[in-house]
Amino acid sequence: MKPRILFAGFFHETHTFLEGTTAWSDFDVTRGDDILKKLGDGSPTDGFLQVARDAGLQVIPTIDARCLPSAILEDEAFENFWSELALQATTAIAGGIDAIYLLLHGGMCTQTIRDPEGELLSRIRDLPGATDLPLFGVFDLHANLSLRTFRLSQGLVCYRHNPHSDARESAMRATQIMVDALTGKRIPRTLGCQLPLLLPPPSTGTADDPMKALEMRARELETVHNDILVINIVGGFAFADSHDTGVSLSVIYHDNDQLAKTVLTELANLAWSMRAKAEINYPTADDLLARIKPDPKGPTLLVEPSDNIGGGAPGDCTGVLRALLKHGTRNALLAINDPEAVAALADAQPGEVRTLAIGGKRSRLDPGPVELSVTFVSRSDGKFTLVDRHSHLASMGGVNIDMHSCAVVRTANLTILLTSRKTPPFDLGQYRSQGIEPKDFAFIGVKAAVGHRQGYDPITAQSYWVDTPGPCRSELTSFPWQEIRRPIHPLDPITNPEFNFS
Repeated sequence: MKPRILFAGFFHETHTFLEGTTAWSDFDVTRGDDILKKLGDGSPTDGFLQVARDAGLQVIPTIDARCLPSAILEDEAFENFWSELALQATTAIAGGIDAIYLLLHGGMCTQTIRDPEGELLSRIRDLPGATDLPLFGVFDLHANLSLRTFRLSQGLVCYRHNPHSDARESAMRATQIMVDALTGKRIPRTLGCQLPLLLPPPSTGTADDPMKALEMRARELETVHNDILVINIVGGFAFADSHDTGVSLSVIYHDNDQLAKTVLTELANLAWSMRAKAEINYPTADDLLARIKPDPKGPTLLVEPSDNIGGGAPGDCTGVLRALLKHGTRNALLAINDPEAVAALADAQPGEVRTLAIGGKRSRLDPGPVELSVTFVSRSDGKFTLVDRHSHLASMGGVNIDMHSCAVVRTANLTILLTSRKTPPFDLGQYRSQGIEPKDFAFIGVKAAVGHRQGYDPITAQSYWVDTPGPCRSELTSFPWQEIRRPIHPLDPITNPEFNFS
């Protein structure tokens, strides 16, 4: 008989310092057999389904809900997800299943639950017959997983790359570990470790230290020790005010508890020793543009992590826009999420000049809209397919992206793509779908922290991170922390760090 695997997905990265809330209606929800249609779409769900099919597993699909990073999740959204999953899971468990596979982000917070993933696993374990079921799955490198989550799972596997070019691959790795465990009847264990260390998102990129060194050492240790299946280096998500926010590590292993703890302790000490490499001090966009010149070899990127859409920011802050206008920077390109401006152009004809209030509508930290006289160029439905199937964007939902209604406008110096749905700028298809070739521009404003690099680095001559007003600033001491565990670096002075194990 084919092993029967219950599958569910719940994916949200929560920025608890943003205004407003995220509702259940904000989620893209796929149910039942429609989940099976994600095979081939390039998402982590696709990765699970691919290995499950190849291994001859019988998948019992329940619910797969995902939402772009945004404000704190309403409790009702969590309970709506749980009520659907619990009903289907109870029936499936009663009928007999061999394991549970979850697709998670790991950085979720609700209004009253600061550890939703741990709460979810705890509730699953409380279902009749689920206490001892093997539980596997995949999660994002920007997770804030609790020690409870590690204790309640056997094989949760983290992405290894940031940008997340390996989200589908990581889901496949987790699924294969599950297959091997069920085939060999040898279920692994998981040990987790939390560090008193908080990394700003730009410092979680795996092309640079500290993450580069940690990932490299983790892979070496996996090779040396046969009983170790996977070591997870979890960068954390620094804009969630929860007890579990920060860097964590985990190891999926067989039998040798002391080895697992020794390995995690070595990596925790390495991470702590490299904490200074995560320090950030960016120039303002205004200061930077006052001293740099275009590079004839290709575009210059102005990366704006404070308005990082992939971190929950609205994508409409005006810091880079204002600096480009102030310095008269020519041949510049940027995308701004502004559905109101798009709607105001609904009847515009190509070549028509309109005055618009652009951006500055969705963050109290921004100075407000910029009034511009622009020439309307084109409009579209905003749908496009990723140029790179391994783009960071694919980790959020596959290769087919929908920005909703879009409009392209120009001034003497700037070309602006206006979107109606905030879309992380992680793939060149975003612009090319609008008839815009990014390589043709001297300057490009990018509302990201790290996730853009796989798409943009190959076409870029020079790249600069800049400090602008916005909700995802890298100065972490500026946030009104209340629930994060203390002490934690860089919020507190720490002489002798304590590492907590699950």
